[in-house]
Amino acid sequence: MTDQHRAAGRIGGLVKASRYDPQDLTAAARKGFLARFLDAVDPEGVLPMAERQRRAEALKKAYFVKLAMRSAETRRRRKARRRT
Repeated sequence: MTDQHRAAGRIGGLVKASRYDPQDLTAAARKGFLARFLDAVDPEGVLPMAERQRRAEALKKAYFVKLAMRSAETRRRRKARRRT
């Protein structure tokens, strides 16, 4: 990707952000992302919604902690490679 392509993409993104509420633009994606965790904790849908949401929120937090751990490990490896 060239610098011109990056600049054009950035301009387009900024224009879109100036015209629309970012919350509205990402609402469907956020809903789908949460549904992934709701389905994981209660695939049959037998739990009360409040309990499903509590469990899904805990699973989502665990997902992000795991992601952060993987990111930190990758940074450690890159740093170690640079030293050798």
